Amino acid sequence: MKKLPLIIVSLMLFASCATKKQILYFQDAEELNNLLSENIFEPEIEANDILHVMVSSLDENVVAPFKMNSQEGVSNNQNPLLRGYLVNNNGNIQFPVLGAIHVAGKTRGEVILLLTSKLSEYVTDVVVDVRIINFKVTVIGGVNNPGVYRIDDERVTLPQAIGLAGDLSLDGKRNNIMIIRHEDGKQKVTRVDFTKTDFFESPYYFLKQNDVVYVEPSLKGVKKSGFIPDIPALLSLVTIILSTTIILTR
Repeated sequence: MKKLPLIIVSLMLFASCATKKQILYFQDAEELNNLLSENIFEPEIEANDILHVMVSSLDENVVAPFKMNSQEGVSNNQNPLLRGYLVNNNGNIQFPVLGAIHVAGKTRGEVILLLTSKLSEYVTDVVVDVRIINFKVTVIGGVNNPGVYRIDDERVTLPQAIGLAGDLSLDGKRNNIMIIRHEDGKQKVTRVDFTKTDFFESPYYFLKQNDVVYVEPSLKGVKKSGFIPDIPALLSLVTIILSTTIILTR
């Protein structure tokens, strides 16, 4: 009977330990060998995106009327978002000379072709480039560095976003990562198991602008967050165990 407290404490410690299966990522990674990915990702432009549009030609004087005024003589310290075209709630940008141009629902490549076609009526050798300059994702919850991350090249995968946030914390739940996405005017929520690789072929492998990634805390993490109230409960449990042991050993 004297060994009873030791056995109980040992069982409690064993139960609180995470297993290798709960911690490791991509446990079926071998299934990815020679897998041809069908994911070709190019983000579609949405309302409230900010576009940087570069218009150029051999003769810069010819394309000058098609450039935003704020792009001329701008200091390097000015916020680049102030030099972009805001996509309004109707999905349009107001472009010099051309007026309202509908861009929502189009990819960056499609907008380049559209603007090039319209500007070619005025400039024969026009070159257009378009970038989304406020592309960002938010990673919160059980990660080491939660925050909002700006993505310069408009392309980020879920594993890359987790990496930007300093990886999952030890208390982050690996098999139930939530992704919140605004799509077609609605909020959509999906969950991803980071211990498996099946999401590599899903629409959520590449994140879209303004996606929110939430890593839920594990049960251990939840208990940690309330460790002060748990101390009396733990002391009570120890008291009960010791009292029971004393009674049984009499």
